[in-house]
Amino acid sequence: MAMSPHGFARPSEAASRLDVGIISAGRVGSTLGAALARAGHRIVAASAVSEASKARAARLIPSAEILPADEVARRAALLLIAVPDDTIADLIGGLVGGGHLQPGQLVAHTSGSHGIEVLRPAASVGTLNMALHPVMTFTGRDEDLERLQGASFGVTADEPLQLVGEALVLEMGGEAEFVAEEARPLYHAALSHGANHLNTLVNEAVDMLRAAGISHPERMIAPILSASLDNTLRLGDKALTGPVARGDASTVSAHLSALAAARPDSVAAYLAMARRTADRAIDSGRLSVEDAEPLLGVLARRDQGDSP
Repeated sequence: MAMSPHGFARPSEAASRLDVGIISAGRVGSTLGAALARAGHRIVAASAVSEASKARAARLIPSAEILPADEVARRAALLLIAVPDDTIADLIGGLVGGGHLQPGQLVAHTSGSHGIEVLRPAASVGTLNMALHPVMTFTGRDEDLERLQGASFGVTADEPLQLVGEALVLEMGGEAEFVAEEARPLYHAALSHGANHLNTLVNEAVDMLRAAGISHPERMIAPILSASLDNTLRLGDKALTGPVARGDASTVSAHLSALAAARPDSVAAYLAMARRTADRAIDSGRLSVEDAEPLLGVLARRDQGDSP
């Protein structure tokens, strides 16, 4: 990549070899740093506060010197910001106010919910800003790096920088999907609804099986969950099966009675998902309105606290 007189990257060419600074060396920052290092970039500095972050940085980005965030920013041609969503604005404000950012410096954050508007104060001093959000869950384990291969990244950048963002994503093993600034909240809501709520849903189901006396609920449920996910991704609403899709009101009523006795905290979630499932079954033609009426009656009465 061509360099500006200040030693930082010009946006007109795809990324070559950069001095990378990471704020902070958490699960996401360390993993992306390792991916960039594997592509040949130099990870020169990182911020890390907790002992876990310091150990992670030592394992994944051993070339990085552990420094305060402002020192990391001053050393980086590419500054990768991997802090929680709600802290980005304050961090950027502090870096700008302290004079720690320079014209031509690439600044990218990994937040899903934000685009580049949150980096506007940095743009006022001439930084080149991008949002590079990996569509992946990170556990802090070694397999995180391998899971980046083929993963999508939600990229938001002004048009002159889109090639740079795409090049960085490709170098990390991912695939760039461009997301408009105004679409970032909906984009992130979709991912959170799918990934985070799936975690809750699966854990709820496992707890129910355990309450039913199943000694290895994870082993029992794994094959049907895997098949359901695969079928849904391939077939959409046509993959829907089960009592709600069939309009089996008495079966759903029995489910609710069992949950009220054994797992009362799960009743509200079951009702909400059953109603939404019924709506989708009707809209997709899997369930007729006539067949749905007894089921919807059960759900409505239960929602009001009445017996079927």
